[in-house]
Order: sequence, then structure tokens, then C-alpha cells
Amino acid sequence: MILLATVTLCCGAVAGTLTLLEPVLGPAPEKPSAERVAIDATAQTVRVVGAPFEPNVNPRAR
Repeated sequence: MILLATVTLCCGAVAGTLTLLEPVLGPAPEKPSAERVAIDATAQTVRVVGAPFEPNVNPRAR
């Protein structure tokens, strides 16, 4: 319990400090989602080896 309280207080102190410093540092710039995700046009399909998965809907019959 002491460790949990210590971690909680430390995280709260860091979050509070960053919240107070945000007007000084300015908000973090947001990147458009198109720039965050890289799309590889040369991606190849994945070959699956083995039997396809079939869920066991009747547990008595194996």
C-alpha cells in the first residue's frame, strides 16, 4: 500500500508540474493522422500455414 501511494503521489506530482508548465512551454503540436500512419504500398500478403481456425461450438464432439 505504501508503494502504491508513493507511485500515485509521484505521478500526480509530475502531471501537476507539467500542467502548470503548459502555458510556458506551449501545447504540443498535433500531427494529422495521415502523417502518423505509414502505408507501405509494396506490402506482401501473409501466407498462413496449417489448418484454418474453426471454433468448437460443440464441446462434446472433438
